[in-house]
Amino acid sequence: MITLERMMSIPKSDLQEESKALNKDDIPQLIEWLSLKDDKIRYQAFLLLQNRSKLFNDVYPFWDTFREKLKNNHSYQRSIGLMLVAENVRWDSQNRMEDTIDEYLALLKDEKPITIRQCIQSLGKVAPLKPNLNRKIADRLVSFDLMAIKDTMRKPLLLDILNVLLAIRKEQQTDEAENFILKALTGEILDKKSKKQIEFDLQR
Repeated sequence: MITLERMMSIPKSDLQEESKALNKDDIPQLIEWLSLKDDKIRYQAFLLLQNRSKLFNDVYPFWDTFREKLKNNHSYQRSIGLMLVAENVRWDSQNRMEDTIDEYLALLKDEKPITIRQCIQSLGKVAPLKPNLNRKIADRLVSFDLMAIKDTMRKPLLLDILNVLLAIRKEQQTDEAENFILKALTGEILDKKSKKQIEFDLQR
């Protein structure tokens, strides 16, 4: 059984390998540590679970725990929940994401811009694995109010949104998404370099 001391002694460069070596009995303990007040402990437990989720399906049974975190009063817990849900969509044999998506997309209106950004980036992992949700995801993203966000965050958020829309575009195109992309390319939020990259990605 993993101990707190053992977990905290793992260097970040070894987290992926250490996540492979976890025992199934370690998973509930790591889940429990996600709720501790100590940021360093929570973050280390999160990283181990995130890496584990990329390789094995034994974190997936805790989906409902992560889903509950989406509505947590603490933004750190909301972020943990949304990112671990995204990592476990690959194992979603029970189609839980279909029931979770509305709560997930609600985080696009989170009070914390960093949580909004993590939500958008995580949708980039969800969309390729859940094509049946792509229309709903795209519709929410194109209606996102960038002007409601402080100006320093608008460019990175817009780029995040465009990256998700470009991924969805490979499978499904909508007039709304096409117009959103065109508006971004002719607008003033993105710089020339960013616009060139998006134009390049559109051709791929």
